[in-house]
Amino acid sequence: MTEQKGKDIKFTEVSLRDGSHAVSHQFTEKQVRDVTRALDDAGMHYIEVSHGDGLGGSTLQYGRSLVDELALIEAAVEEAKTSKIAVLLLPGIGTIHDLKEAKNRGASLVRVATHVTEADVSAQHINYAREAGMEALGFLMMAHSVPVEKLVEQAKLMESYGAQAVYVTDSAGALLPDEVRDRVRALAENLSIEVGFHAHNNLSVAVANTLAAIEEGATRIDGSVRCLGAGAGNTQTEVLLAVLDRMGYDLGIDIYKMMDLAEDVVGPLLQGSQEIKKGSLALGYAGVYSSFLLHAEKAGKRFRVDPRDILMELGRLKVIGGQEDMILDVAANLAKEKRVEV
Repeated sequence: MTEQKGKDIKFTEVSLRDGSHAVSHQFTEKQVRDVTRALDDAGMHYIEVSHGDGLGGSTLQYGRSLVDELALIEAAVEEAKTSKIAVLLLPGIGTIHDLKEAKNRGASLVRVATHVTEADVSAQHINYAREAGMEALGFLMMAHSVPVEKLVEQAKLMESYGAQAVYVTDSAGALLPDEVRDRVRALAENLSIEVGFHAHNNLSVAVANTLAAIEEGATRIDGSVRCLGAGAGNTQTEVLLAVLDRMGYDLGIDIYKMMDLAEDVVGPLLQGSQEIKKGSLALGYAGVYSSFLLHAEKAGKRFRVDPRDILMELGRLKVIGGQEDMILDVAANLAKEKRVEV
C-alpha cells in the first residue's frame, strides 16, 4: 500500500499572530473568535495567537494591542474544538511569566524565536515549556543572513535544550527556493528532530519556497489566510493547500472551507490588499525583517525620506528584530544627509 503523502505534515496558521502586524495589532476578541472557529471547522492543525512580536509584545516600541493577548488566547482556546492554540515568544520581549500565563489560558505549543545567531537565549524558555507539558519548538529568524553551517550550529543548540522541532524562518522573505533547499536539507541531515519552515512572500516565492522545504524534509509548515501577515504576508494558506492537494498531499484540512473563510471571514479584516507593493518588495530585496515595513513607512513620512531608502540602509546595517528603535535613527540620519527639512 502506498504511504499517504502529507500525513506527517503539521500546519500552523499564523494570521492571528503574524497578521497582527498587518492590522497594527488591533484584533478584536470577536475577530479572533470568528477566525478561530472557522479554522477549527476546516480542520486546521495549529492556530498561532499572540501579538505580532510574540508574548509581551504589546509595548510602545512594538505597538500596543487593542485587546490583551491573553484574553485573545483564551478566546481562541474556547472556540477551538480540535485545533491546538500556539503562541510565539521572543526571549527579551516575552518572559517565562508570560509563557506560564499563556499556558494557563490554554495554549499548548510555543515557538521560541531568536535571531539566527542567538539560539543560546532560548534555553530556559524551551526547558520551561517542556517541563510544563507544552510542545516547544525553536524558531531561527532571519535564516537568510548566515551561512548554512551557522544555521545548523544554532539549530543543534535548540535541539540540545529540548526543542522538538527547529524552523528555518525567512523573516525577511529574502530566500529563494534553492537557498531554502540547502538550509532545510542541512537541518534534516544533522538533527534528530523535526524541521520546520516559515516564509514571507516579499519576493513572491513563499509557496515555491514552502514546497521546496517539504520536498527536503520539512514536516512543520506555516501559512496565513489571504497572506495576512507582515510585509507582503506569509505563504497563502488556501493556495498552498490547493497546490499540495494537486501534488497528492492530504493534510486533512478542508480546502473549500479554507477558501470560504478566506473570502468571508478574513477578507473583511484586511486593511488593504496583501499584494506585493514597493515597500514589501524592498523588504525582501534588502533582506530586512518583515515587521519593519509599517515602522519604516511611518518614519519615512515623519522625516520626509523614501521608506525604501530606510529599509535598504537597515539591510546594510544588518539590523535585526528587536532593534526597531534604530528605524527612527536611520530615517533621521538619511534626512540629515539629504538636507530634508522636517
